Amino acid sequence: MRLDSHLEAALCAKDQGSLSHLASDPAQSRGRRHPEAPAPTRNAFQRDRDRIVHSTAFRRLVYKTQVFLNHEGDLFRTRLTHSLEVAQLGRSIARALGLNEDLVEAVALAHDLGHTPFGHAGQDTLNECMAEHGGFEHNLQSLRVVDQLEERYPAFDGLNLSFETREGVLKHCSRTNAEHLEQTEPGGVGRRFIDRTQPSLEAQLCNLADAIAYNAHDIDDGVRSGLISIEQLLQVELFAHYHQQTLAEHPRLTEKPRRVLYETIRRMLSDQVYDVIDTTRQAVADAGVCTLEQARLAGPLVAFSAGMKARSSELKRFLFAQLYRHPQVMHTTGQAQQVVRELFAAYVAQPTEMSADFATNADLHRSVADYIAGMTDRFALREHERLTGHKLL
Repeated sequence: MRLDSHLEAALCAKDQGSLSHLASDPAQSRGRRHPEAPAPTRNAFQRDRDRIVHSTAFRRLVYKTQVFLNHEGDLFRTRLTHSLEVAQLGRSIARALGLNEDLVEAVALAHDLGHTPFGHAGQDTLNECMAEHGGFEHNLQSLRVVDQLEERYPAFDGLNLSFETREGVLKHCSRTNAEHLEQTEPGGVGRRFIDRTQPSLEAQLCNLADAIAYNAHDIDDGVRSGLISIEQLLQVELFAHYHQQTLAEHPRLTEKPRRVLYETIRRMLSDQVYDVIDTTRQAVADAGVCTLEQARLAGPLVAFSAGMKARSSELKRFLFAQLYRHPQVMHTTGQAQQVVRELFAAYVAQPTEMSADFATNADLHRSVADYIAGMTDRFALREHERLTGHKLL
């Protein structure tokens, strides 16, 4: 897909060609919850990124499930490798659009910090366990991690990230939780969910880069696992188009299906990226926005074209039905849910089985949820076996 150069002016680019006027400017950041002197060699968003990379929660992502449990194979994606892929895609798109790459990278690396062990199975089960105690949202949990749960600095809890990074981390939020956030931080990161306005373009971009990344790498992991086949994927228009294109240009690769798969995914990723760039430029031009505040009021601007959105949605439905709901995955999911459910009950009954920092928290159920959400897959399994005497996975 060719980029439409005549739309370049739509982003109101600065004369020096650095960042668009719609890009978040670290010099104009809305600041941190706890004021700090600027760093001498890094802007606010670069500093956020570095704090995220050095956090305990970020390191734990290497042992947290994406689709397949960590011990099921060395080459399957984890939450950490997924976050790195989102950051790479996000930066590439941000550079083409003149948006702030550092902010995109910070949000991408932090967006899954609140995810539980065992992927969505763990998240859904923890939400069920917390149904009478405020529920559990992994996006809100990511915000709790960077605002409260990380303990690295003497003057404050959390990482004390800038408003713009925190806003991007909170991708989704229920109305109830948004109102609670608004009470504790008036005009803060929860406000847009009440006013129904949009986050920065960088945050919008990370949301889309997240979807692009997991669709692509779940194809790779699904085929590698043997749970889905190339033949099945050829029924999906988005995949079939680039697979046929690859074989037409490289017929000698018919005996190398793994290389065909990689090239198919590469082409699919590239055209999705180009589609987002072109569509976003056109959307900005059509909306006539030239300031950040105008962009926030204009509705979603970073998006797929209608055709690409339809094809991407078809792929997502295929993966949901054929991979995420595959009997083998569902069997593991059921066991993972039992682990989380039984861990929750055990810690509520005996809080002292948790580390001291969590055992002494006045809000016991939220503390248990925080403790479990912070676990890696393998630590959760060890704890479950220790507390119940049963080994499930």
